[in-house]
Formats: sequence, structure tokens, C-alpha cells
Amino acid sequence: MSAPLGRGTVLLFFCIITLIWGSTWIVIRDQLGVVPAHWSVAYRFVIAAAAMAAYTRWQGSGLRLPPGAWKVAALFGFCQFCVNFNAVYLAEHHITSGLVACVFALLLIPNSLLAWAWTGHKPGRSFILSAIPAIGGIALLFVNEAQSARAPASEVVLGVGLTLLGVMGASVSNVLQTTEKARAVPLPTMLTWGMIFGAGFDAAFALVVSGPPVFDPRPGYWLGLAYLALFASALAFSLYMPIIRTIGPGRAAYSSVIVPIIAMALSTLFEGYRWTPLAAGGAVLAMAGMVWALTSRRDPEPVPIAD
Repeated sequence: MSAPLGRGTVLLFFCIITLIWGSTWIVIRDQLGVVPAHWSVAYRFVIAAAAMAAYTRWQGSGLRLPPGAWKVAALFGFCQFCVNFNAVYLAEHHITSGLVACVFALLLIPNSLLAWAWTGHKPGRSFILSAIPAIGGIALLFVNEAQSARAPASEVVLGVGLTLLGVMGASVSNVLQTTEKARAVPLPTMLTWGMIFGAGFDAAFALVVSGPPVFDPRPGYWLGLAYLALFASALAFSLYMPIIRTIGPGRAAYSSVIVPIIAMALSTLFEGYRWTPLAAGGAVLAMAGMVWALTSRRDPEPVPIAD
């Protein structure tokens, strides 16, 4: 079982992963074209799994899983690296990356509710209070992005639905990491096998839905794929999972609240994005909720649900 992180380490890891994931939406958009989205996801996690396996062997955790952990690793890989990512990649075919990011920011809600239902970790008062401005900010960001979207209503509904499917996949995998069977496995080992299973599910799904593998000869495609696999997957999840195991899936999901704000800031620098009062107000509220959640004192130990 891994040791809990200190508050300073949590904040450092939090900053790194939000900066990385805040930049992925632009990169993912460039991945959509010659290569079907399903194959891009499969390639991403084949590379990420190989990188994680090499790191795990070098770090000394080993690749052996206890007999009871295989099902956990397979479910983790399926939900996190197959359902989640395929849904998000497909969603960006129908709505803007900014709208996808805003919808995905709702992750803190199912993370908190599933943790309560599954492990008995009831959300504490400080978390609930901090979630109010955060969700209000997400709502303003969503309205702002929806107003600027030019897609037909049917496309918006489909894109939002796919994103919500990705949110649920991510939420199940997040909460799964707080269970005893998952915590008994070293994180590098669990991540390696999760990505191996995920890559296998992704390749099988891509073969059924999109046919044989397709490759894009552009160097930009492969550079983007390497960034998504090595930094946004292998590195970012190696930092994110310890945060979940330390502060719980609810607070950890605040990374998804900040990601659209970072994405919009990067779009301002590189794509000429112009902030509106709605977007600015939403960003301020979301940031306030995140700061409140991460700097407030921990709630008392959660009370398990009675049988």
C-alpha cells in the first residue's frame, strides 16, 4: 500500500497534471482526421503501457499482480482507458473541445456520489460547500461555450452525451482506486496493467468499429501521440492516482474543474480566444471552489454506510 502524500506534494502534483491535461484538448483535436479516433486511442495506450512497464521494472515494483487483483486491473483499464477516452475522442467530433472540457469538469459529482455509495466515504461539509461555487463556475463556462458553439442541437446533445459517458467511465475507475484490493497493489504495477488491459480493449473495439489499423504519416500526428502517451497518460496518471488515494476521488476531481480554464488560457495564447464576462466569471468561481477544497482542513473520517 502506498503512503499518503503530504499537502505540498499533492498541490505540486495537482499543478503538474492540470497543466498537462489542460493542453491535451488542442492535441486531441489534431489527432482527429486520417486515423479513426478509436485507433488513435489504442496507439496512445500501447505506447503508454510500454512506458509504464519500463518504469515499473526500473522502479522495482515488479509486474506481478496478486490473483484477486486481475479483475480490478481489467475493470480499471476498461473504464479509464477504453470507455473514458473513446467517448471523449468521439465527443470532439460533434462539439468543441472547450465544451467537452466543461462537461468533463462535472467529474467531481459522480466521483463523490460513487465514493459514498461504493466505499461509504460520505462527502463532508467543507467539500459540499466548496463544490457550490465550483459547480456554479462550471455552469457559466458551459453556457459560454454552448452559446459560441455553431453545431446543430442534435450534434451538441450527442457530444454532451458521449462526454458524460466518458465522465462515468473515469469516475468508476477513480473510485475503484480507493478500494482495498486496488490499494494493496503498488500504483506503478496497477497503472501498467490497467494500461495494458485498456490498450487491448481499445484495439479490439477499434478493429470491430473502424476496421484494420490506419496510420497517419504526418510527423505532427506522431509527436502529438507521443505527448499524449508519455506525458498526458504515463506521467499524469502516475501523479493523479496517488492524489486520489490521499485526498479521495471527490477532491481529486477538481483537476477536471481547472482543466477547461487552462485550456481556455492556452487557447488565448495560441488561438486568439477572447474571454467573455461569462467565461471570466465562471473561471473565478471554479478557481475559488478548487482553492477552498484543497486548502480547507480535512473532514473527519467518513462514516461507512450501514449494511
